[in-house]
Amino acid sequence: MRSNEIRTKFLKFFEGRGHRIVRSSSLVPANDPTLLFTNAGMNQFKDVFLGREKRDYARACSSQKCVRAGGKHNDLEQVGRTRRHHTFFEMLGNFSFGDYFKADAIPWAWELITKDFAIPKEKLYATIFEGLKDAKANIPRDSEAYDLWRSVGVPANRIFELGMKDNFWQMGDTGPCGPCSEIHYDMGPAASDLGHADCKFPCDCGRYVEIWNLVFMQFNRDDQGQMTPLPRPSIDTGAGLERIAAVLQGKLSNFDTDLFRPLIDEAAALVPQGGIEYGAHHDADVSLRIIADHARASTFLISDGVLPSNEGRGYVLRLIMRRALYHGQTLGMNEPFLYKLSSRVVDMMKDAYPELSETAHHVAKAIKIEEERYEKTTSLGIQELKDNGRVVTYLGNETSFYMWQDKFPYFRHYLPNQLAALMKDPLSAVIRFDQSKRTAPPQNVSWIPGDQLFRLHDTFGLRPDFVADIVGNYGLEVDWQGYNAEMEKQRERARASWKGAEKKTAAPAYQQLAEKQQTVFDGYTQVKSSDCKIVALVQKGQPIPEAKAGQEIEIVLDHTPFYAEAGGQVGDTGRFFAPDGDQELAYITDTYRPASGVTAHKATARDTLRVGDIVTAVVDSDRRDAIRRNHTATHLLHAALRTTLGTHVKQAGSLVAPDRLRFDFSHYAELGEQDLLDIEDLVNQHILKNEEVRTDLMEIDQALATGAMALFGEKYGDRVRVLSVADGSFSRELCGGTHVSRTGDIGLFKVVSEGSVAAGTRRIEAITGLGVLEHIRKADETLGMVGETLRAKPDEVLEAAQKLAEAEKKLRKQLDAQQMKRAAAEAGDLLDQARDVKGVRVVSARVEGVSRSAMRQMVDQLRAKMGSGVIALGAVADGKAALIIGVTQDLTARLDAGKIVREAATLMEGSGGGRKDLAEAGGKNPDKLDACVQAVPGIVEKML
Repeated sequence: MRSNEIRTKFLKFFEGRGHRIVRSSSLVPANDPTLLFTNAGMNQFKDVFLGREKRDYARACSSQKCVRAGGKHNDLEQVGRTRRHHTFFEMLGNFSFGDYFKADAIPWAWELITKDFAIPKEKLYATIFEGLKDAKANIPRDSEAYDLWRSVGVPANRIFELGMKDNFWQMGDTGPCGPCSEIHYDMGPAASDLGHADCKFPCDCGRYVEIWNLVFMQFNRDDQGQMTPLPRPSIDTGAGLERIAAVLQGKLSNFDTDLFRPLIDEAAALVPQGGIEYGAHHDADVSLRIIADHARASTFLISDGVLPSNEGRGYVLRLIMRRALYHGQTLGMNEPFLYKLSSRVVDMMKDAYPELSETAHHVAKAIKIEEERYEKTTSLGIQELKDNGRVVTYLGNETSFYMWQDKFPYFRHYLPNQLAALMKDPLSAVIRFDQSKRTAPPQNVSWIPGDQLFRLHDTFGLRPDFVADIVGNYGLEVDWQGYNAEMEKQRERARASWKGAEKKTAAPAYQQLAEKQQTVFDGYTQVKSSDCKIVALVQKGQPIPEAKAGQEIEIVLDHTPFYAEAGGQVGDTGRFFAPDGDQELAYITDTYRPASGVTAHKATARDTLRVGDIVTAVVDSDRRDAIRRNHTATHLLHAALRTTLGTHVKQAGSLVAPDRLRFDFSHYAELGEQDLLDIEDLVNQHILKNEEVRTDLMEIDQALATGAMALFGEKYGDRVRVLSVADGSFSRELCGGTHVSRTGDIGLFKVVSEGSVAAGTRRIEAITGLGVLEHIRKADETLGMVGETLRAKPDEVLEAAQKLAEAEKKLRKQLDAQQMKRAAAEAGDLLDQARDVKGVRVVSARVEGVSRSAMRQMVDQLRAKMGSGVIALGAVADGKAALIIGVTQDLTARLDAGKIVREAATLMEGSGGGRKDLAEAGGKNPDKLDACVQAVPGIVEKML
């Protein structure tokens, strides 16, 4: 049975039993700072299980996209080396939110796998929770599950009782939890990773594979560890599609199923010089499996809006991609290849996940750009090793193949043609050490410190095991402890960047309120609401019964016209009044959602407020109107970008404020001046047409069927608001924000900046309405001031500025010429100051009143006159310290100008580099320039 059929059969089975088929959520969790990636089917239903969110169905089923490659659930290093570990996988699941329980879940699971999937009963085992009794908890054995398994026909000798580690599930230290029951399949002795021929269940050698886990949420654990039964227990199940496919397709490994094998075969065919055969060599097979798995993960993550970067989710994606590229290199694939596999992933998975078709071009482009960046950084990494004097050349001769296999075990799995491909400069992965220049490391000191090893990995893409394998053949070591410490620091930075400072767990007061009462937003059509009841007053996270005038507090109402910050739109400000509308009770400075369904108003009390009081809530209407203009303008901008640049453009973030809008989007090149003009013109054309902006409330599936765009990473309910411009012919998006009723209300649209915020992500900032008028007035004012300075009329300013620039250019040329003459005159005097350092003449001096270009000419003249030696000149040019080092060609085998200048520059808090014969550095501390210049002879002496 093919995987597409398995997925469909699973969903249709549960749909026929009253379940709503719910589409997979994004791999980027919506509003859940506890998760790096979506890693289970229940993630999107978390708030439903916790009682914080209501749905119009009590039964659901899904095929959920999942990634486990970071945080607690991290399978990255195991992928490709085992039969069943993956970064990206699909989790089939059925869920009950207080509806049915074990008596239905177990028989349905057994029916599906033994009848619909026709898996032999004699190959299956079931597990139940054995119970626990200790000082904190007394959890009984799950006898109910045992009896149900027996009732469907599972023999007693095939039901096993396991403990907390294997058969008890909990969402966290507190909250819903309960026993679970697993179904395992006997893959046979050939599947044993340990070669067991006659082991028995539950041996964990790999023979017995879990294919379905049924979680029974029936308890609530408090902060003391005590568990009490839930009034409405729930069901959460998870079945790995890849594992079920392996069972139904008769494969020992998930990688041999139709979900992976086409990708593996295509990767094998892409290996240079005719490709390789999968299954012919163990190490090459591992690399092919890693490439196939990581191609799936990269494709789906980028499709869901993640892009390679140096922090958070983007950093994990970069690790995944570079691991695939590294293994491609070991097979001789030195040209971009992963982007080609992404197209194959799209072809294989687009029927189940239609969004892949929409993002295919964008995904392939993003992957190819990262591949090109990887090639560049690894080239620089090899050069970094060479520059340090540790690796000085590479072996580019295929006749030395057997010598390399003998000296470097790392390369023993290569065929000669693969090794030859790997030796192509500049990647030069096959490299040797110049032993005549290698000096032994100090005793007990690693040859490559951990921080440098981490830099080679993180900055240049050289895997640490690659570096360690090379240097290990010479009896040298790397500092693994230091490397691991640097990696942990990077992980902490990644965790901090995706959790975000403001995304903390809601205060208990708000968590409790979310379970009892939701705030109704009634501000789409009005900015004033009467008879609003204060249901909570909160100060520093704690509930208070009343607040006095002057106190900074947060106020929760039963209904409000104030929009809480969401979807990039900032929260409303305004005031609360007494019911008669005269007395001001509170000034509202911001509005946000501290917990799902709860709106909190940050406020300064103007009078005494008590829980239960009735107030009239009034939004700052002028500010709201400005926000509405900017929010609708972002929709017009998004549509204009897609029209002008292509449908690969997707929103990557936004800010909608009263004074401006900011829009981040996926695109790979800087927008030209004409592009920006075309986009600006298109938006303004639709504004001038004064088109209707209509909002419709509809079911999510119906909305998507109309072509409405949904933003991945945003959380949508079952019913959504669909915003359409020009009856949807120009723009149609899901959006819960506030908007104008006609495009003409926006007034005018003006782009004020465009730039890059990350690889493959651009940002436009723009203004609308009165903001554009203010922008024009300021521009006119600036133009007038420039005209006064240049003594020119506004229409003559450009010509006057061009003449001034030309005059300045001529003066600079004259100044440079004078400096050159002075430099030539001083060259002889400087040569007289040369010192002898171990037989090498060294000139080190500070010169005054010269530019960098003049200094370079002085260095060239001195080298020519000296014949053989080192020149070091320092000067303060343009307010900054500068140092230039020149080495004559006959000495470059022993002395490197780049190394000299780098070491000297540290004395003036600077950095630099260059060639062996000429290098430059700049410094932040001009006061240390003299010390820097004077240090050069000593640096030269150490190098000789």
